[in-house]
Amino acid sequence: MRSLFLILAACLPLLAADRIRVQIITGGHAHDLGFYSLFEGQPGLAVSINPHPSAYRSDLRGKVDVLVLYDLHDLATDVQKKNLQDYLESGGGLVVLHHALADNWQWRWWYQDVVGGRFLMGAEGAAPGSTAKAPVRLSVRPVARHPVLDGVEAFTLDDEGYKGMWLSPKSTPLLETASAENDAVNDKVVAWIGPWPKSRVVAIQLGHGAGAYTSETYRRLVRNAIAWAAPAPTSRTAASSRE
Repeated sequence: MRSLFLILAACLPLLAADRIRVQIITGGHAHDLGFYSLFEGQPGLAVSINPHPSAYRSDLRGKVDVLVLYDLHDLATDVQKKNLQDYLESGGGLVVLHHALADNWQWRWWYQDVVGGRFLMGAEGAAPGSTAKAPVRLSVRPVARHPVLDGVEAFTLDDEGYKGMWLSPKSTPLLETASAENDAVNDKVVAWIGPWPKSRVVAIQLGHGAGAYTSETYRRLVRNAIAWAAPAPTSRTAASSRE
């Protein structure tokens, strides 16, 4: 019995290291509390919530494996920007959901190099601001073979349409709308891989409310995105050892 206890005790740090440390950033936009159900029943995740204004106030390296953004906020201080940049430079994963596509919409490094897309909160030059409309029923289909799409087939979702966003030509589309009826209220691409080369970035336009949170396909999509964006377990262990 004592030997079994020692074996289990030795395994506990390894089991903890295998859990993906997810930090959810919220604030700046009201949302249904049902959003948090996306992370229930997932023993492989260690989830924390860090709302604004406390988000990005401290160094995230070695403490977080994947940032999940569900906020609507522009970073105002150099400290916050540096902490976010350092995290992504070090290989930290990023999943950007729905209205968080409007975060930092005038910070070129962020929307161009990292996320690879943005919702324009206002006109910029000749480009008008993006528009949103809800509720809309979106028909969505995969357009790539990718781990984020494991188990994800064509589906419909009652959600919010975004029209007139900017998408980088360097982004890799994962999901597109599949109905001509959606074209008037939503852009074609609704999920993509961002162009950032130093870590893994997934952007998913979908996720407005209960229509998404209760969709098993959407839930799977978010789970897959987190799992893929996370650094390898060996990298997570090495980062933690440097804390």
